[in-house]
Amino acid sequence: MRRQVLPEPDVDSFFAEVLRAGPNIPMIRAALEQRAPDDALLVAVLRRAVPVRFLEHVGTVPPWSVHPLVLGGVVRNRKTPRVLALKLLPYLFWRDLAEAAASPWLQGAVRARAEGLLKEMIPELRLGERVTCARLATPAALHLLLVDTDKRVVEASLENPRLREEDLLLWIRSTEAPVLLLDTTTASSRWGHRYAVRLALALQPRTPLSLALGQLSSLVRSDLLRVSETPGLKPLVQAAASRVARDKLTEAQGAQ
Repeated sequence: MRRQVLPEPDVDSFFAEVLRAGPNIPMIRAALEQRAPDDALLVAVLRRAVPVRFLEHVGTVPPWSVHPLVLGGVVRNRKTPRVLALKLLPYLFWRDLAEAAASPWLQGAVRARAEGLLKEMIPELRLGERVTCARLATPAALHLLLVDTDKRVVEASLENPRLREEDLLLWIRSTEAPVLLLDTTTASSRWGHRYAVRLALALQPRTPLSLALGQLSSLVRSDLLRVSETPGLKPLVQAAASRVARDKLTEAQGAQ
């Protein structure tokens, strides 16, 4: 769902009304009734430092409390009490869960619960939603998207700035590593040139033969010998690693 961008004067004037109301519930109720804000305006104001009583009112009183977009704005506000945020999380859209899970301003319990709920929703998301989610997700949820069966989702996952090399290496080294992940990682402009990734691909028995052979020229001699001696690898990969190791030794001796 696209987020509407509102003129700042509209947001500023409504925010000023909310601040004037402070913790006074009748004034908060009056401000909401007189302004009758749509979801976009209310969410824009919820991005600011509004009073806690306003957050509690909007998050628990209809009609605001039945609008998932509004509830997402309440949860993502750093001033929202933990108990209220945890109560509202199950009613959020997947994008708001992803943003809550990634927010450095929210309490750990809220982020962890948002991440858990997002992981439960991922299998039910449509392709376009999974692609977008792969670009936003935190590491725990990202693990599910790295092993997606659609290449576009895997590519988006590999470009996620939250994906750490150590997490990717765990998947590449896994006995259940999907061939699609191995293939897409090899072609990735972000990961394909990294030495640890190239070594992991060469040592992974599930890596397609042509891709495994393509990693060997970039490896140092000690790692080539390791590849040649690792049980379970394709014999042709082991033989090629041994030959490249010998050639590198010969080159090193000739340079002396």
